[in-house]
Formats: sequence, C-alpha cells, structure tokens
Amino acid sequence: MNHHQDNWYTVTDPSVLDTPALLVYPERVQHNIDAAIHLVGDPSRLRPHIKTHKTQEVTELLIRSGVHQFKCATIAEAELLGICKAKDVLLAYQPVGPKLKRFLALIEHYPDTQYACLTDTIAAAQEIAHAAQQANIVLPVFIDLNVGMNRTGIAPEDALSLVDFCLQQSSIQLAGLHAYDGHIRHPDPIERKQICDAAFARTKALQKKIEDQYGSTLSIIAGGSPSFPIHAQRENMVCSPGTFVYWDHGYASLFPEQPFIPAALVLTRIISLPAPGMICTDLGHKSVAAENPLDKRVVFLNAPELKAISQSEEHLVLAAPENHTYRPGDILYGLPMHICPTCALYERAITIIRHQVEGEWMIRARDRKIQY
Repeated sequence: MNHHQDNWYTVTDPSVLDTPALLVYPERVQHNIDAAIHLVGDPSRLRPHIKTHKTQEVTELLIRSGVHQFKCATIAEAELLGICKAKDVLLAYQPVGPKLKRFLALIEHYPDTQYACLTDTIAAAQEIAHAAQQANIVLPVFIDLNVGMNRTGIAPEDALSLVDFCLQQSSIQLAGLHAYDGHIRHPDPIERKQICDAAFARTKALQKKIEDQYGSTLSIIAGGSPSFPIHAQRENMVCSPGTFVYWDHGYASLFPEQPFIPAALVLTRIISLPAPGMICTDLGHKSVAAENPLDKRVVFLNAPELKAISQSEEHLVLAAPENHTYRPGDILYGLPMHICPTCALYERAITIIRHQVEGEWMIRARDRKIQY
C-alpha cells in the first residue's frame, strides 16, 4: 500500500456518513506504530501516551505490536488500559483529592495491570503514601520533573528531598523519574536537539546524584512526540510519545523529518453559500480543536485554497474564490492542526480501509468516567 498517495483520504461513498465526523485510517495507524518501534529500536523502550486516541482498538494494535507499557492522563484513560489488560500503566498525573480515591479503586479492580502515578511534592506524596497504606498496597511512583515546561513537576535540582521522602515510605515504591519536555518545539532539528539535550542533562544529573547517594539507578521516562527521535537515540531510557499514532497538520508542519503520516481527519459538508466568496460548513468549535488562532485549526486536503474567516459552535465559514463551484452538500476532508483535543470532541471514529467505510471505534476514554 502506498501510504503517501495523494488521495489516500477519500471515501468512495461519503453519502453514508453524516457530518461532522472523525475518520480514522487503521492501516496508517499501524504504519505509525511500526515507524515508532523502528525509531526506538525495541517496543520495550516505548511507553506511548493514549491521550490522543483514547480508544481500545489503538491500544490493542499497540499491544499486538509488542508494546506493553502505557501512559495516560485521566482516570478514564487508566481504566480503559485496565480493560485492555495493559501490563504496565503510568498515570502521568499527580492524583489528589477524589482522583486519588478513584485511582486506588481502579487498582483494586484491575489486578492484571500494574499501575503507577506521578508525584512532585512531599505533601502530595504523603497523601498518596497514606492512601496506599490504607488500601494495603505498595504503589509505584515516578518523580515528575519540571525541565522547562513549567506546568507540573519539581526542578531536578530541588528533587532530592522528595526522593528521600519517597524512599522512606513503606507503602510507595520509587520507580523512576519522569521528564516531559513538550515545550521544546523548535522547527530546526539541530537546535531542538541542543535544547532537548540541555534539559535532559538536568534529569541525568539527578539520576546520578540518586545513584551516588542511595545506590539505586532509577529509570527515566522522557519526552513527547516533538523530542521522540532525540530521546530514541539515548540508551537505557523509555520514550513516551502520544500524537504519533494519528499525527496531525501541526506536527507534520513543524517536524517534517519525523516518519509519521496523518491517520485521522475530520469530514465536513458545505451547508450554505451565505454570500459571494463565502461558504459555510458544519465544522464548528464542537467538531475541531479551537485552541489555536482561526487560521490554524484545520486545512482541507481536497480544497487547500479555502481559508477560515469565522467559526462558531456548529459553523465554520470559509473564504473561497468568487467564481467557485462549491455547492451545499459538497464534502471537505479536513486535517486538524491539533488532533488530540479534536478526538475528544467525538464519541466515535469511523474507520476507513481502502477508501471504504469499515466500522467504528468508540472513543471510550473521552468521558471523565467509565466506571470508577
């Protein structure tokens, strides 16, 4: 199969599909999984984040490809991985309050899955340790390091006291270090590597201090999709990209050197011609991620000349040449700038194989709660 053919996205009979719809192309998903494993060399070094797809089917494709470690950000995603009997799951989030209680209930209900979570403060680690003790379990934890993202985590230079606290607790097991560097997105691969290496050096320095002080070498989980090829070249560490399974226009534009191909898009129809040089589609805020500026939300593969001029909840208005021939009912295939939040807007994805509608994948973990 030629994964780069110009019309890979077209559906032979789109009349059977209501719009807006999320389309996923399983053969291209498998291509991306294979490319990731080839890049990292061994599926045991891959811990993909399921935040992008949130589906049982993609998880099962990864498991069948030899991937047994996963990352997630929500309790629902963690539960989906338990349903899939994933062997090793990291909740890449520090659970506090009711989320911690839900997480422990999940652990009890899915004994075939080894769960772990993040922590970045002694106060939160103390709460996690106490809850684990009450549940009569030993819970693996990873120290969440802030290497420049400034979202969560503790600076590597300040983390030794937290490490010391965790090592003293009988109900938690210090399993490793977690360093997410999603802020590193420089378009030049050489400069991106320099920035990434500098951030990673701080994590390695902490790992060395812990080894010297406690005689224990902690594993490292690092990176997302932008830095994945860089971390893939390092020894003795685990990579955790997420977007690679579907890819999107944003990453394809920023990182053309990466071996991934778009595997999901949004299908929309023209519903009105409100004025000369204007067409309106049914691709509103509720159908494609809208966190980017208006002109950086979606591009249309079969109509790249169309440019967004306004968007509301259920409508996207596009500028078109005044002599255009578009009509209501015409189909547009849109490649989202950011596929991850776009997927979360849909309850199901329609699967397309060789231009035919094949079935659907429920996006089960888009919900805040499955059972626990």
